[in-house]
Amino acid sequence: MRAVGGLWRWRHNPLRRTTDLVESWVALVALLLILVAAPVIGSLVGFAAQDALQQSVRDQREARHLVTATITGKAARAALEPDPESASGRDSGSQVVANWTAPDGTRRHGEVTTSLEHPRTGDHFTLWTDEHGTMVTRPLDSATATTHAVLAGLGAAMLAAGLFESIRRLIVWRLVRRRYARWDQAWDRAGPDWGRTGTGS
Repeated sequence: MRAVGGLWRWRHNPLRRTTDLVESWVALVALLLILVAAPVIGSLVGFAAQDALQQSVRDQREARHLVTATITGKAARAALEPDPESASGRDSGSQVVANWTAPDGTRRHGEVTTSLEHPRTGDHFTLWTDEHGTMVTRPLDSATATTHAVLAGLGAAMLAAGLFESIRRLIVWRLVRRRYARWDQAWDRAGPDWGRTGTGS
């Protein structure tokens, strides 16, 4: 912001260098890009992600079906502990043997996980399957898809703002190096005895 304010201060200053003006203009352009372009990029990414995720929600709802299963007994092996890094509360449960009818009408039988706390033979519970009755995870819901889209948009906006700021810093770094190089050239032209010039020594 100080560099942007420098645009006004440097207008008629006799000590103004070209690099001072360039640095101020670069800061102004970077500020405008961060305030305007980054949110636009984030919005575009967010809307694109929202469209893709909502389409995925619709596809999953068409391909996955909620069916009712009946417990026929306990599973021969205990249910594996869910991975705390990837599992949610709904992924944990008891392993049982059950019968269910697939959406295509075929009868299915096998070991499945139920969320019932105390499953007993004859109890009914629901599970998600594909068209052929194979167990699948529950479909993505619309609210979760929207949350992911918003996060994608925010991430894209932050990445864009970081990129603009990084470019600004790189340009300023190059300007400072050029400024120092010119100072070195001026010192070389002045010579080692510049302080004694005209003193007769």
